[in-house]
Amino acid sequence: MPAIILLQSPALPAVAESTSGDYFPIGLQILFAFLFVSVMLTFSHLLGPKRRTSDKLQTFESGIEQQGNARQPMAIKYFLVAILFVLFDVEVIFFYPYAVNFRALGWEGFWAVVLFVSLFLAGFIYIIRKKALQWED
Repeated sequence: MPAIILLQSPALPAVAESTSGDYFPIGLQILFAFLFVSVMLTFSHLLGPKRRTSDKLQTFESGIEQQGNARQPMAIKYFLVAILFVLFDVEVIFFYPYAVNFRALGWEGFWAVVLFVSLFLAGFIYIIRKKALQWED
């Protein structure tokens, strides 16, 4: 009777099954971080100075004396510019992976980035035409 020898194909590597034990180091690190933060906050609370004076309890804003109420209305332009900054800043972040892997992505990656840049510029042109970045009306 011939012996049957099973050979594993080099193209198909063996797949190891994931077990809950594989996540033990992550859980241990999270537990250690939580305990470290808890101990540091507790020690700073117990050992830190506790002299409360009227000067320490007064609101301090960059060395400028407090004037008026902080709950007054603000122009929407500030929020609009902040949201647009975050939007375009996050879009620019997506250029980094392309810059790192541009040779491996080939022409398909090039055309994907061209599409991305064209949509990016279309959004920017739309914002310029809507005059969203002009401070004075």
